[in-house]
Amino acid sequence: MATLIDLSSDTATRPSPEMRAFMAQAPVGDEQKQEDPSVNALQERVAGLLGKEAALYLPSATMANEIAVKVHTRPGDEVILDRTAHIVNAEAGGPALLSGVMLFTVQGTRGVFTPQQVEEGIRRDDPHQPRTRLVSVEQTSNLGGGTVWPLEQLRAVAEAAHRHDLRTHLDGARLMNAVAASGVPAHEQARGYDSVTFCLTKGLGCPVGALVAGDREFMKDARRYKHLFGGAMRQAGIIAAAGLYALDHNVDRLAQDHTNAKILARGLAEIPGIRIQVEHVETNLVFFDVAGTRLSAAEVASRLAARGVRVGATGRSLMRAVTHLDVSQADIERAVAIAQEVLGKARAGAAGE
Repeated sequence: MATLIDLSSDTATRPSPEMRAFMAQAPVGDEQKQEDPSVNALQERVAGLLGKEAALYLPSATMANEIAVKVHTRPGDEVILDRTAHIVNAEAGGPALLSGVMLFTVQGTRGVFTPQQVEEGIRRDDPHQPRTRLVSVEQTSNLGGGTVWPLEQLRAVAEAAHRHDLRTHLDGARLMNAVAASGVPAHEQARGYDSVTFCLTKGLGCPVGALVAGDREFMKDARRYKHLFGGAMRQAGIIAAAGLYALDHNVDRLAQDHTNAKILARGLAEIPGIRIQVEHVETNLVFFDVAGTRLSAAEVASRLAARGVRVGATGRSLMRAVTHLDVSQADIERAVAIAQEVLGKARAGAAGE
């Protein structure tokens, strides 16, 4: 049986044998007591990478984002962010439940909004209105199509927020993809942001884990909420070591994922009935619309899965494919060939009805 080509998400990556071996040899201690040497080394490494005073190792990027919201806000406050943001769409209403805050969503362009939109979204000082407290951006923008925020726009949004004494958060779940695509170092992209989420389980290929970084004052509260939210661990060095390995071995190769995504996008664009904007594929995310095939996204996903290609259906006709380190260029070329065959047959069948 052919190996599954899993393009459903870059979270589908599995630790390589070399990563597993490195993890098995990791020195460990009590993480909750800050005595795990591997966790401490990873936190220091990521803090330096992001240009922050400190970083905190956590089970997930969702927890990292939610801790940041919790630290920066008070119940009844409001957060400005794009309508496509992960915090809005994929964290189970966490800001409302955990922090008691409202979300003011703006309509950016492929997930990227402007300082003017920040200015327009800030509430006036009025006891009848929620208090605007935090601005959050997502780099890269997932539902924006893997869009990379330009450095000047990242800086401009942060500056607009700080002019009004607001806090800023960078959801950098795929920050290293942005680094690979733009050539701008992570610490430059994180400059001006009071906290940063850094995920290990996507393009970096780790089995678990993320970090949130900021200054030492932020970290005092962040560590408290980590415990409150159930994120404190014991001998976590075994999993944290995967992050250390990934930073040494899995960063430079992200460019190959981006190349594979473009190959996939160009191949899909050749299929009649598929609508895709190839020029918008900047990183490892490929969104495309299958309405013209006369099949729903769920039907296309099912037919492709039967042939060994897993792709996500994100709407009635919208689909998302994600390249990552467990998918080679040969796999991408095979996936394109299968999609061309499956969808070509679907159109031929529809024409004969």
